[in-house]
Amino acid sequence: MQPATTPETWLRIVEAALLAAPGPLPVSELRKLFDEDPGPDLVRRLLDELRTQWFEAARGVELVQLASGWRFQTRPEYQVYLDRLKEEKPPRYSRAVMETLAIIAYRQPITKADIEAVRGVAVDGVLQKVIERGLVKIGGRADLPGRPLLYETTDLFLEHFGVRNLEELPNASELRNVPLPSAKGDAPEEPKEEQLRLADAKGRELGQGGDDEPSPGPEATAEVEEETEDSEALAEEVVDEQVEDSGSESDTAVDSDAEEEETPPIGEP
Repeated sequence: MQPATTPETWLRIVEAALLAAPGPLPVSELRKLFDEDPGPDLVRRLLDELRTQWFEAARGVELVQLASGWRFQTRPEYQVYLDRLKEEKPPRYSRAVMETLAIIAYRQPITKADIEAVRGVAVDGVLQKVIERGLVKIGGRADLPGRPLLYETTDLFLEHFGVRNLEELPNASELRNVPLPSAKGDAPEEPKEEQLRLADAKGRELGQGGDDEPSPGPEATAEVEEETEDSEALAEEVVDEQVEDSGSESDTAVDSDAEEEETPPIGEP
């Protein structure tokens, strides 16, 4: 086998690797294709050239850069035709999932208590499900009493919603500065209804919204004072177990029909 010495040959090698790969390939992996390391800059130029060639050829697929690397994928305008081949309808995200994902995406790393302060309901079940699907992960512990867990989004989240980084999320800089209610019960700087509206709106921009859930009313708020069970330890135990198993299920979506009914938030100890 003759060594690859021409730019055209390099281009076809990269093209073949991307077409055969089961998932996105980062530049660091593509550099391993060659007898001598061409360096990251040359590989990026090859990728840009390859992307231009496929774009100008008006093919049914395109080369795109994602958070975890480069891959060929169907052009958005043709996806509607591919959907006809699917025997089952793709599962939809519920409003609760989209709100929770939006809050984490824009304010990460964030504690469960802070998420619940915005949403007004307990999010144990929702957090468990999005961690199972690989959309959210544990990013450490907060420097607060009790050392609560911190949650953040994953590369799979970015790929699923078609962005390379968090800065490409809609209105990223604006929503990061929106005041959040206090997790300790202090009066929020803005009404909770406004926070929910923003989270819901941004969630719908990120993906498909599912069936709407009623916003917690006065009755739900009154029930908060009656709840005494401490769920923090249970939540951490469940989350730790799900993180270990999340890899095997990360490419499936959260089905809104399977989501457990939420309960009012339980106060932090």
